[in-house]
Amino acid sequence: MEAKFEHYSFDKRLKSMLKVDFRRMFTMPLLYIILGICFVMPILILVMTTMLGGEPADGIATEAEAAMMFTNTWQAIGSLSGGDMMSMDLTTMCNINMLYFGLAVLVCLFVSEDFKSGYSKNLFTVRAKKGDYVISKTLVCFVGGAIMLLAYFIGAVIGGAIAGLPFDTGEASIVGIVMCMLAKIFLTAVFIGIDLAVSVAAKQRTWLSMVLSLMAGMLLFMMIPMMTPLNSTIVNVIMCLAGGALFSAGLGAVSNVILKKTSLV
Repeated sequence: MEAKFEHYSFDKRLKSMLKVDFRRMFTMPLLYIILGICFVMPILILVMTTMLGGEPADGIATEAEAAMMFTNTWQAIGSLSGGDMMSMDLTTMCNINMLYFGLAVLVCLFVSEDFKSGYSKNLFTVRAKKGDYVISKTLVCFVGGAIMLLAYFIGAVIGGAIAGLPFDTGEASIVGIVMCMLAKIFLTAVFIGIDLAVSVAAKQRTWLSMVLSLMAGMLLFMMIPMMTPLNSTIVNVIMCLAGGALFSAGLGAVSNVILKKTSLV
């Protein structure tokens, strides 16, 4: 009797890989710790800076004092495209853009655990292809990054309400803020592609992947407010979507080559 082996198509392999990765992602404590930090961080930032900033005796804040205070809730999300995006004040540095560094931590720890536990070696030996692994990790980490940004957004709204900050959208408008969040979510694909390539190269050396990912993040950090201003339009969304797709595809191919050409241990 001739033995028959079931042929796994790309769709079946990817679906199986995604199922495993989503289960692993949403059952590990790391994700919920990071989401908790993302949620609490804007509340603490907005409330504490408002309390410590206080109100000047004459009711008029100097330029230095204004730079150390949030005067509007939406400053925790971003800045307007016409403003000074290269400034290094509190409202520019301590906003939602910090989460791109947190995303590097999530990706590096998530991927390095596969190599530390021997999961990746067993996975590739049994049935999975390295390209499927890269695609699955990219999609799963993209979802994780999107949830991180949404958690921060919710925390910023709650923090602004507690601190008594205004919710006036001004030039941004509600549509602009929605477009801003969509652009930021799509832009995570660029950072995920970089973090994933570094992580599969470093493998179980988590410290190395995190250092390299954070360094790359610092080099690209000033690009974020320019690509995703608070008054974003559909053009910003399309640019971030296209850039994210191109970087994911290009760096995904690099990650695939790295996995094929290097040892899995």
